[in-house]
Amino acid sequence: MADPFYRALCSIYPKERVFWKEAEVLPYESDGLTAFRAKPKGIVLPLSADEVVKTVSLCSAEDVPFLARGSGTSLSGGAVPVEGGLVIAMNRLDRILEYVPDERRMVVEPGVINAKISTHCEADGLYYAPDPSSGPVCTVGGNVAFNSGGAHCLKYGMTSNHVLGLKIVLPTGEIQELGGSSLEHCGPDLTGMFVGSEGLFGIALEITVRLLPKPESFFTVIAAYSSLAEAGHAVSLLVASGLLPGAVEIMDALTMEAAHAAVGAEYPEGAAAVLIVELEGLSEEVEAEKPLLLSLLAQSGSFDIRPAKNAEERMTIWKGRKSAFSAAGRLSPDFIVQDGVVPRSRLGEALEEITAISERHGIRVANVFHAGDGNLHPLILYDGRVEGSYEKAEQCAAEILRLCIALGGSITGEHGVGLEKLSYLSEMYGPEDTQFMHRLRDAVDPKRLSNRGKMLASSEAPALMTPGLHPLEKEGIIFRN
Repeated sequence: MADPFYRALCSIYPKERVFWKEAEVLPYESDGLTAFRAKPKGIVLPLSADEVVKTVSLCSAEDVPFLARGSGTSLSGGAVPVEGGLVIAMNRLDRILEYVPDERRMVVEPGVINAKISTHCEADGLYYAPDPSSGPVCTVGGNVAFNSGGAHCLKYGMTSNHVLGLKIVLPTGEIQELGGSSLEHCGPDLTGMFVGSEGLFGIALEITVRLLPKPESFFTVIAAYSSLAEAGHAVSLLVASGLLPGAVEIMDALTMEAAHAAVGAEYPEGAAAVLIVELEGLSEEVEAEKPLLLSLLAQSGSFDIRPAKNAEERMTIWKGRKSAFSAAGRLSPDFIVQDGVVPRSRLGEALEEITAISERHGIRVANVFHAGDGNLHPLILYDGRVEGSYEKAEQCAAEILRLCIALGGSITGEHGVGLEKLSYLSEMYGPEDTQFMHRLRDAVDPKRLSNRGKMLASSEAPALMTPGLHPLEKEGIIFRN
């Protein structure tokens, strides 16, 4: 092949780990948000950190933009390549490099699957707390890029709260080590700056995570409500009481319908919404908190309160909740998974308005979210085969995000800005804030090669992402009708 960049890559990799043909790069054109697609120049499959460093150095020398990609489960377009750029597929960097159970830490490569960490240390009574719904397939490197959370982030925090240190390669090819092997560090929190940067600061080569002792006891309850707003107000009541459950989740009737069809999960008949609350910790602690939880749920107006009778029922409850995104495919051929945050004190108000937005647009919205920290995940259902339906769904999504901003919340809780939410960044932050973000990014990546066009693109996307009108099409990003 005559392409000099291809020949340079083949000096780093054997040809069977360099994908260049159209059919070979096609699977990498989009991530979990399939509305965005772009064709990369090529794909490489490194087997070592050294190969990643050499690849980044080559991209820097040749001014080729690059994207480090794990399982591609991003729901914001954050793992969509730039047209003509290189995808560095990190899936084969999946080794556990060090495990020190006495110090409750593990060093992993970025391609390690999230759930594999807990499986590896289970025999020692330890686990890894961040538990996104895609945990069985998503990679730790992707979790670091987007600061993933999960159902139990209310009590235990996000990925940033569980990453102790990082070995990274900067977009210039330089290797840096951030943080260390303990929670205590001197100086600025560079590890915290890197986590959640959506790949703009380079690629993680090694990730040191902290592990927690597995909870001794669980108490999981489903509480049914006559309206979605009532369930939202119940969350405010729980949090105001001082109770700190391991998880507080909400599912509405549409989501329950899908989860029941997908995995057979059972829910109270006639419920417009259910609250899933889980206490966890020492047995004495959980036993002491049970009466308070049940009393609060009764006060909140729940008409049916069902504690899980055993571990099997508990697992069925969580299986239904974690299957919600994939199960939504039973409700609609297409849907947008939105991700915004509102203050918990205004959760009921937000849910009432989302219902009104859904009715105004004539679009069904299935609601499932991490209620404990106000992280909304409305699923906006549409049929892409119907002309104009995608644009209508995006208008609905835009109103929901602007609602989050108006209520004092955020445009993202854990899915990131990616491509989807570029236009809302300036609505959430002032000019000085965004200018500082650009200066910081340019100090680390002056050529803007690492995951170019995401989070802090030079051109902003309009709220309605219509094919032919989106300014990011100039950067090689295309859209599906």
